[in-house]
Amino acid sequence: MGMGVPAVIITEDVGTATINDRLSAIGTGSALHSVAVRPYSSGRLTEILVEPGSEVRAGDVIARMDSEAERIAVDRAELTLEDAHAKLERAQALAKSNNITPVQLRDAELAVRTAELQLRENQLALDRREIRAPINGIIGILPVSPGDYVTSSTDIATIDDRSEILVDFWVPERYARQIQIGAPLSAQSVGRPDETYEGTVRAIDNQVDNASRTLRVQARISNPTDTLRSGMAFRVEMQFPGDQYPAVNPLAVQWSNDGAYVWAVRNEVAVKVPVKIMQRNSDHVLVSGDLRPGDKVVVEGVHAVREGQNVPVAANSTMQGRRQGS
Repeated sequence: MGMGVPAVIITEDVGTATINDRLSAIGTGSALHSVAVRPYSSGRLTEILVEPGSEVRAGDVIARMDSEAERIAVDRAELTLEDAHAKLERAQALAKSNNITPVQLRDAELAVRTAELQLRENQLALDRREIRAPINGIIGILPVSPGDYVTSSTDIATIDDRSEILVDFWVPERYARQIQIGAPLSAQSVGRPDETYEGTVRAIDNQVDNASRTLRVQARISNPTDTLRSGMAFRVEMQFPGDQYPAVNPLAVQWSNDGAYVWAVRNEVAVKVPVKIMQRNSDHVLVSGDLRPGDKVVVEGVHAVREGQNVPVAANSTMQGRRQGS
């Protein structure tokens, strides 16, 4: 037996472990679509037709504004158009007997077209005194009441389409090449941890944040029972193939001026194997080096082992294959 080597050497089999195979992140939810509804022009609200929490469809009238001036403008435009039609009919009759010039006839036709456009414009202004829902969704708490004077910058209501919830979360840059559009994921509301929702990756940002070294990702999850809300916190989980490395007992890792190494026992001979530490855990260390599952490494008596010496093995414990997500 080589000098200085203890009579009892304990080894342990090299196992395997997988890292970067699981991602867990906290994100914030938002509605699939969310719209703050505002009027086209200023005026006084005369009627609100919805209640907070009510469901609306795109095109539904949710409020009305005073519209007397717009109605008068429409009536005036209708009279103008009627008069223009009458003048055009007279001009067309005179044109048959050559008692009117072509220029006068064109002027009469142009007057009709101008009156039609004016009527359309006034009718549009009248229609816009009714405030309509631009999307399907749920009405939020109303910040206004009938009688309020509102402008084009006043929020009348907020409508959320919560048929799906978008979840924005940030992932370490090492996952950037593994995340793809459409990749499956699961999400749990932090407030409702007993419920799990399935979803997919909807969007991936085009750059990594310089300060945090993270990448913004957006997921979409279905909300068929309408239990989820904008602003909720979610725990997002994703699975990946990951990277597999040899796993050794922390006691096996030694250090020298050249870096970390372990003593492997091959054919009862000690072999110094340089390794690079990939990840430390409480019960094992993931390393990169010339090790294979089933190799034996010294975990006790390591300081007395020398390169090339015979190593009598008195005991051996097996490290089972492990999986370690990050």
